Amino acid sequence: MTRFDDEPWPLAEPAYRVPWRVDRSRDPWFTLVNDGDEPASGVQISLSGDGRLLWRPLLTVAAGDQVTFVVQADDPARNCIACVRWFRPDGTEYLWRISF
Repeated sequence: MTRFDDEPWPLAEPAYRVPWRVDRSRDPWFTLVNDGDEPASGVQISLSGDGRLLWRPLLTVAAGDQVTFVVQADDPARNCIACVRWFRPDGTEYLWRISF
């Protein structure tokens, strides 16, 4: 796109970095770690595919805290996808997909 005036382009806000990291070292026990610098509230994990998800829902996961969950499936890498849903402190909702 071409600009025909001398006004500078407005600066965009930096992208929001997804705060989550998944520790897969104890499969079928997985650990979702909040590596961000702010709490995530309304955290929910759902599983799509051929399997079961076991976890204890938490309302808030503080920065540095973690949530452990279990995926029971014959082959989660082929048959399952988890979705994490959370809200930032400003109320913005986010979704993030986990592949196994």
